[in-house]
Amino acid sequence: QVQLVESGGGLAQPGGSLRLSCAASGISFSNYAMGWYRQAPGKECESVAQIISIDNTVNYVDSVKGRFTISIDNAENMVYLQMNSLEPEDPGVYYCNADQLPMPWLEGRITRQCVVQEHDYDYWGQGTQVTVSS
Repeated sequence: QVQLVESGGGLAQPGGSLRLSCAASGISFSNYAMGWYRQAPGKECESVAQIISIDNTVNYVDSVKGRFTISIDNAENMVYLQMNSLEPEDPGVYYCNADQLPMPWLEGRITRQCVVQEHDYDYWGQGTQVTVSS
């Protein structure tokens, strides 16, 4: 059974940092694209970052480039999102996703709905809340 469990969300000040973690079980990272998505109230789901370890492909939405870093620890089955220089536009629920048939990044993003399973090998965590406020 595949399970993705996020942690590390919370409150940070503008300019501050948070590190999100996603503990994965039941999958091999070599077969999946691992990604982070976020959704703020009243806004669409946004692809934040994705890593495909088999070919070292990494993508970020433009608004987080240079501030966020996605990484994988294969030994621990963990996916991380290091978020630095947090901005007021960054808050939302952040979701970890594992997708064996990832959609392409077009115009700097993946257009899809958060927490909706598109096919049998597409998995989501429960999400972790990120708040940025002074």
